[in-house]
Amino acid sequence: MNPAQLSVWTPPSALHRLPSTVYRLSNPLSLLPIALAAGGGRIDGTPGAQLVAAGFTLLQRSAPLVRALAGKRSAILLPSSGAFVTALAASDGRGAVLLNPLASPPELAFQLDDANVGAVFTNRALAPRLPAGARPVVLLDDAPRSATVIAGDTETVIDLGSHFGLDLAGEAEAGSDEECVIVYTSAMAGTALGAVLTHRNLMANARSAIDAISLNDTDHLLAALPFSHLFGFTTTLAASLMAGARVTTMARFHPARALDIIENDGVTVLVGVPAMYGGLVKMLERRGSPPADPMPRVCLCGGAPLQRALQDRWFELTGEELRQGYGLTEAGPCSLFNVPHYPNRRGTLGIPFPGVHVSVRDPDTSAALPAGTDGELCVRGDNVFRGYLHDGHLGLQVRDGWLHTGDRAVERTDGTFEFLGLLKAMFTHKGFNVYPAEVERVLRDLPGVSSVQAYAIHEPAHENDIGLEITGSVTEAEVRQWCEARLGVYKQPERVVITPG
Repeated sequence: MNPAQLSVWTPPSALHRLPSTVYRLSNPLSLLPIALAAGGGRIDGTPGAQLVAAGFTLLQRSAPLVRALAGKRSAILLPSSGAFVTALAASDGRGAVLLNPLASPPELAFQLDDANVGAVFTNRALAPRLPAGARPVVLLDDAPRSATVIAGDTETVIDLGSHFGLDLAGEAEAGSDEECVIVYTSAMAGTALGAVLTHRNLMANARSAIDAISLNDTDHLLAALPFSHLFGFTTTLAASLMAGARVTTMARFHPARALDIIENDGVTVLVGVPAMYGGLVKMLERRGSPPADPMPRVCLCGGAPLQRALQDRWFELTGEELRQGYGLTEAGPCSLFNVPHYPNRRGTLGIPFPGVHVSVRDPDTSAALPAGTDGELCVRGDNVFRGYLHDGHLGLQVRDGWLHTGDRAVERTDGTFEFLGLLKAMFTHKGFNVYPAEVERVLRDLPGVSSVQAYAIHEPAHENDIGLEITGSVTEAEVRQWCEARLGVYKQPERVVITPG
């Protein structure tokens, strides 16, 4: 299909209901949702074009939603599913905040207010976690067939089954420099910052992933990562649909279910974090029999440092290489990868993604350092974000065109990069970033706490667990209850030590 000549999918039963007007979009292929529709891919059997068309139809048929979004952003609080694409399309090209379903209600409320969100796309299971009555809520449980718009006391069901025609005139360009998604991250100073990724950032990184993985319309990807995680959003969702591949989603990762899909449904590409692969390894070891052939041709791991021992064990059990990559939200996110057409350099981050420039530089002067020298990993390219919504001086910095990642690395003589540790104050837990300053800020508001220190406890199965050392007149039960109400699921402490004072 020529991507500049896309006819949006229309169900045959709806042909007689199509309006005579055909809506024309100017240079539509500069917007990510249209690029997803044009690729020809599918999510859980539903064409991406149908999911995108449903989002546009929702905008055409809900005046309250259009009014709510005027001059504001949208937000998406959904598990991985085709409805995610419908929500992105219904955001009408504006910035959509990707809300993590694992976040706490106070974290969600902060992000909605900080990003000036006018409407939230979600489902009935997750909607109760949102602030009540503050803004319209769109329930997409039945997308792409229908949506329910709740505005004040009014609940309206919108039929999305008959889609407006779209005449798309334009070239497949690099993407608009307007906001596409906002992801909250980089809470080194105690409060998460909204990183702004443009249509250009995400489309460039998705195309790089397509090239790096040699992704095509014969591939089948298992969406083991949530689409709210930018690694899952760009690599599993965007790259797959743009390449014409099919995607099978999991509302929540479970090793036994994932292994069943991999073995029985012909999964060719698997994208995950170390904790996920660790869970699959334990499942294979417990089962005591080798996996059914063929295993995925590409097994990509990122989101957290990958232990060489896990790579070795994965190969022993499956006969396939577990290939490590590297990225961060502010870079779209992927920047390095052990590409399949080169030997897998276990223990390294691989080589730069196509179109991405990576350099080890002096953290203070930004001067490039020679191969073999320990320094700060820096990234440059169309994938690098536009900046933060607010308080950018508290986050990662772009200097002379280079994003300073806050990660230590060394470039080896073979052109691969090796991760050496962190310069920024954070660690990972099951592939998610944990910022001690953020956990400490929340705990300092608990009455009776005089001081608090959050720290990492190395735990190979989870990368790290969270420990707390607290001084004050509080109990462990009070601390855990406070954390459960105010911090995301992946930020809950494993160990709590309290000293009276």
